[in-house]
Amino acid sequence: MLGHSHALSGLAAGAATLPWAPVHGTVAQMSWVAAAGGFAMLPDLDHKGSTVSDMWGPLTDVPSAVIGRLTGGHRWGTHDAVLAPLGFGALAILATNAYWSGLLLLALAIGLALHALHFVIPGNTETTIVGNMALSWAGAWWLLGHSPPPTWLPWAVALGVLTHIAGDALTTAGVPVPVLWVFRRTRLAFSPLRTGAVFERVVLVPAFLVAIAVFLWANTDISEAFDPLVQRLLALGGASG
Repeated sequence: MLGHSHALSGLAAGAATLPWAPVHGTVAQMSWVAAAGGFAMLPDLDHKGSTVSDMWGPLTDVPSAVIGRLTGGHRWGTHDAVLAPLGFGALAILATNAYWSGLLLLALAIGLALHALHFVIPGNTETTIVGNMALSWAGAWWLLGHSPPPTWLPWAVALGVLTHIAGDALTTAGVPVPVLWVFRRTRLAFSPLRTGAVFERVVLVPAFLVAIAVFLWANTDISEAFDPLVQRLLALGGASG
């Protein structure tokens, strides 16, 4: 799947899982959704030239090259539905033990989401290295200052990674057979969908957008904020009738 499709599917998964997410309050809920969307890009850290690799220049490009070598190249270790969530989740657990590493992890998620969704954001600040770093680090700092410590980040990492893998499993390139690929490189593909195909752009992307809106409305207090406006519009309609 394309980068923005992964991000949108991650946001949809984050919004859908809010009833079970270990977060409380609107700020923490929005952090969970944003993190799931950003971390849905994380598995592509296994190859240079991806959104993840290019986002912060050498700060992400160098680790990307190392991870690619360690995990067997693109769409292998980081796309293993068992090993990848466990590996990335373990790193996230270590990161949440300190403020600055937790801040880095949340900034990475925000930066990835901004970069992947640039097609719906006016301007191009979020796609530049300096602009993306400024926005993502400022956003992470604000969120951490207005919500409890993000001990939930490892769960958001695992959710985002699994969502990415599920999306790639629908494409012709497929994903590795969990764990067993280490001994014999075999893949699983569950549909003939090609990355960037018309079906992805015309059907899946709008479906993800609708899912995000529906689950946010159902699982957050957004609906309560609009209730007075809805009631007022209904009252006006009744008066005019």
